[in-house]
Amino acid sequence: MTEIEPKSIQYCGVCSWPTEFCEFGVSKKKCQAWLETNIPDLYSTIYASSSSDTTSSSGLPNMSTLSLEKETKLNAELAKKEQKEEMKQEREHLKKLQSKITIKRIERNKRKHIIQISGLEVFEIDTKKLAKTFASKFATGTSVVKNAEKKDEILIQGDVSDEAKVYIEKLLHEKDLDDVKVEQVDDKIKKKKQ
Repeated sequence: MTEIEPKSIQYCGVCSWPTEFCEFGVSKKKCQAWLETNIPDLYSTIYASSSSDTTSSSGLPNMSTLSLEKETKLNAELAKKEQKEEMKQEREHLKKLQSKITIKRIERNKRKHIIQISGLEVFEIDTKKLAKTFASKFATGTSVVKNAEKKDEILIQGDVSDEAKVYIEKLLHEKDLDDVKVEQVDDKIKKKKQ
């Protein structure tokens, strides 16, 4: 009986799709450049063979068989889509960099504290999963509540603001967002004068 070896799939470093599907994405030129520099033999098999065929692997007509007018129109549309997608990604990245995560330490009474973490929704961090992680990591009670702006925030019982900051910075580092501010704030209850 012959053994079938599993097929290895190469993923693009730009769009994270399999390299055979990059031509259908909005960042086709960037994907081609990445593939040419990182995996030149695969680049030559995908793009050199497709230029000699009259149809691409998807069954769509290749650019060389289109009329010059249609080809320029199609290229213009693709360039416009690619430019819009790049602008959108750049705006989202700038929004993330300008945002900040606030870790507020609230004093309940003299020795008991609550940590309130807000500003996570911009960074696409699942607050419920993070609250569960904090509950198991710090062995304490956590909850996810809506604030006045109808956005999720995490409440943690206990004074674990330093540990929470370190963990959140690690999460941001994994998402390549090292420039994001994680701000710690101390909120004390004001004593009433008698």
